[in-house]
This record gives sequence, C-alpha cells and structure tokens, in this order.
Amino acid sequence: MLRLTDFIIDCPDTMKLAAFYSEVTGRPIKEGSSEDWAGIQFGEIELAFIRVDDYRAPQWPDSEHPKQFHLDFEVDEIEPEQRRVLDLGATLRQDFIGPNGYGWQVYTDPIGHPFCLCRNKGVIWTDQGPVWPERG
Repeated sequence: MLRLTDFIIDCPDTMKLAAFYSEVTGRPIKEGSSEDWAGIQFGEIELAFIRVDDYRAPQWPDSEHPKQFHLDFEVDEIEPEQRRVLDLGATLRQDFIGPNGYGWQVYTDPIGHPFCLCRNKGVIWTDQGPVWPERG
C-alpha cells in the first residue's frame, strides 16, 4: 500500500515559512517543529518545511529557476482572501479572475514559491471540504 504522507518544501527558514502557511490555512504549526523541520498537518498529509543551506528561490515564470511545484487553495471569495494573503506577505503575480468572479490568481509566498487562490464555479463547501460540480 502506498500513501502520500508529506509534501516537503525547501526553504532557508522553516519556522518563518511554516508561520506564513499556518496563517494562510488557519492550521497550527505542528508541535515539535524546529529550525530544521517544521510542519502543518492536513489530515493524513503534512505540509512540511525543511531547511536547506544555500537555498535558491524559484523565479516564476522564469524557467531558469522553475517553480518546481505550486499549491492551489480553493476559496469562497477571492477579494477577502487576496487582502489576507497580501497582508501576510504574499505577492500577487498574475490575475486570471474573469468578469463573473471565477478563475485564479497566482501569488508567491515570502520566499518565492508560487501558489494560487482559485474560485471555481459550482463548488459547494461542506464540513468535509469542497464538493466539485459534475463534469460532463
């Protein structure tokens, strides 16, 4: 049996980046986190941050230093979440929100990793998470 247990992000300061994503997601930094390894638990999967000496940030959209990964966060409304992540230190890089209020925005976190805020038409939020519309 194979299970995804961790999604690990290289960074120069684990606690600082973990604090950013803790604020973004509203989830606490895992007890026992340190300057070498910090984590945020999402059910069975941990979003983890590992300290790397001589860290080189991605320079999205430059392909010489590619993004390597990105995170998507589905949101109920773009504007309040945009204000919140900008206040936390994110930088808006591109906006693909259409006139109807649906689409996505590309941001970078404080050390250059890209992530997106997404709002998809027809998504219904439940206590168990988002329910996606039927795709025909």
